[in-house]
Amino acid sequence: MKSRGLYGALALATVFVLAGPLLCGQLATDAKAGKPAGYNLYFGDLHTHTGYSDAYEDSTPWDAYQAAIDAGADFMAVTDHIAIWHAYDAWVATPEEWEDILAAADFYTSKKFVAMAGYEAWLLANLGEINVYNTRELPPYEPQGYRQDRLPDFYDWLAQQPGAIGQFNHPLYVSDNFEDFSYYTETRDIGMNIIEVYNDEFTEESYIMALDAGWHVMPSANSDTHYSDWIAGHEMRTVLLAESLTAENLYAAMSACRGYATLDKNLEIRYTLNDAVMGSILSTRASTYTAAIHIEDPDGVATDSITLIEIVSDGGRVVASMQADSTVVDWEITLDSANAKYFYIRVTTASDLSGSEGVTAWTAPVWTGR
Repeated sequence: MKSRGLYGALALATVFVLAGPLLCGQLATDAKAGKPAGYNLYFGDLHTHTGYSDAYEDSTPWDAYQAAIDAGADFMAVTDHIAIWHAYDAWVATPEEWEDILAAADFYTSKKFVAMAGYEAWLLANLGEINVYNTRELPPYEPQGYRQDRLPDFYDWLAQQPGAIGQFNHPLYVSDNFEDFSYYTETRDIGMNIIEVYNDEFTEESYIMALDAGWHVMPSANSDTHYSDWIAGHEMRTVLLAESLTAENLYAAMSACRGYATLDKNLEIRYTLNDAVMGSILSTRASTYTAAIHIEDPDGVATDSITLIEIVSDGGRVVASMQADSTVVDWEITLDSANAKYFYIRVTTASDLSGSEGVTAWTAPVWTGR
């Protein structure tokens, strides 16, 4: 295995952004919230593994980041398992390997690619796994409280790490929707920013459950690969909206829920509600909303055509929809609601991962402020 610990001391300088984050549901009075055209779209994967934990092949983060660059990704996170609270001690990255992950992330981050160092924490059977990004700190090894306290204790610990970002992983695998997304508080909400809506299976219902429980999260679609096929072997992508390709800007997008999940590796989506970009919270409560949506598949082939756009609100209710048959679709519509808390976009295309017509993408909501 490669080991380049020499670079470990440099990792903090460029890879981590420890300042106070922009939070999911950033108020639409933010200077950029009304200018979605000012954001670029960056495509990558937020959940991958190497031989430092439980990958099936002998590999290192150095191999993974290089493969992602070769495959044309804008960013990728290596998220090997770590030992936590005596819940999972087999096939985990050692503290020395964690330092090497940091070193590799620093080494491969450039003006054209952001290498993210993260880790996956398994809390206990049925409690679930959470990916953590943008912190060099590992959680304490010794247990924090009793079994029933582990989820809220972890949320509390994460919220105390400056700039740290959490992702709810595969909510229906080794988890029962994180105990139905209980334990929400405004403080805990700071650290949990993302939920996987696709990881080998569709979990949109879990996404809706988390939103309805009060969590401000954006959807992601990740490979969770345990093989040496990073990026190139997978079609799904998590897309982040940022001003430019830097670690600081991508972490800010993750913290602000400014992104979407797609099962098409280059599907482009732009969505605003009352001129506020996805991930925003409207600063003024209203009962009438204007949704503006632009969706484009740059391949321009019929099998990538957008066939249905749906606007989804509280409880998963579809409040508006439009059929289409094109690789470029623009839609503007006025919505009326005195009670809705959020609206997000769901996209169906002529060819999903199975090759048949199916749901292909989900955006972060715009929250109404209710």
